[in-house]
Amino acid sequence: MTTVKTISVKELVKKILSNEKIFILDARNTDDFDDWKIEGENVEIINAPYFDLLDGVESIVDKLPKGQDIFVICAKGGSSEFVAEQLVEAGFTQAYSIEGGMKAWSEHLEPIKVGDVSGGGAIYQFVRIGKGCLSYLVESNGQAAIIDTNRMLQPYEDFIKEKGFKLTHVFDTHLHADHISGGRKLAGNYGAQYYLPPKDADEVQFNYNQVNDADEFKVGDIMIKALYSPGHTIGSTSYIVDDKYLLTGDILFIDSIGRPDLAGKAQDWVADLRNTLYKTYKELADELLVLPAHYMTHHEMNDDGSVSEKLGVLYKENHGLNIEDDEEFRKTVSENLPPQPNSYQEIRETNMGKISPEEEQQREMEIGPNRCAVR
Repeated sequence: MTTVKTISVKELVKKILSNEKIFILDARNTDDFDDWKIEGENVEIINAPYFDLLDGVESIVDKLPKGQDIFVICAKGGSSEFVAEQLVEAGFTQAYSIEGGMKAWSEHLEPIKVGDVSGGGAIYQFVRIGKGCLSYLVESNGQAAIIDTNRMLQPYEDFIKEKGFKLTHVFDTHLHADHISGGRKLAGNYGAQYYLPPKDADEVQFNYNQVNDADEFKVGDIMIKALYSPGHTIGSTSYIVDDKYLLTGDILFIDSIGRPDLAGKAQDWVADLRNTLYKTYKELADELLVLPAHYMTHHEMNDDGSVSEKLGVLYKENHGLNIEDDEEFRKTVSENLPPQPNSYQEIRETNMGKISPEEEQQREMEIGPNRCAVR
């Protein structure tokens, strides 16, 4: 049996964020591939289902690059090893199997420094490249806060340990519907305080600290200010960090705006969304750097892989912030929306503490892209 070379998702992410030329053979079923795939600025990807390659790779040889690394991915990392082996036997010796498949891709978090804050500290964006989720760690004078924590806690815990931070606050901008929050658990692990907007917490089955409009939280030498900004959910709350950064949750993205329908309240929340985007945010400083909780495609990424843009720029370039007619806005955010996120109702119930799925089930619930934007 041929020994197949492998590559970790972490190594692959580094290559993609460095804009290396990458060729990927995705061996999943075509429906799964069409729903969700690896993307990047210099990523070329083809789909050839595993079952079509059982007897060899002759059918796709003309689509494969010569003398270039070929990275093979499947759902969990098993089928890709077999396909990579077939490639090697066919003379493509630079074939690699991606360890853990799309499940590992979905769970990888890449910390990227976004900028500085007072007290010699910094704000870091944890990019969940396989799902488009963005979470944040803010550190000042040895103390840290985390916003919109993902389910996978190890990357945050490793980072906190490496840097020697003391975690004091954990916030969620809203009750998430597309991914499972690890905020409450992470706070418990460190004896930190966990905060959730109360209007999103009517049905939660656990104790939490309320975060309300204009609340201020001191972390080291900086202040984190809460700004009530409903529309994606009725409780959605943004955070202004050190008067420099605006963490918008799922209200405002780089290329789009939040959808108001994930709790079945699209018509009720349209006016809230419009008020937040066209009045509340409009009164803020143009120089604030917008840091959303999600992004849709790699086109929204900066050169270093981070996702951000100044608020003033978004008011010029983001279509969702430039719809003058109320009725047109209503239609934009409540009609012809993308499909709702996979298992979104079960994810909401998990985040409420109503159900406690096993870890493998939680993984399955989160498979697929985020779909929190209107387009």
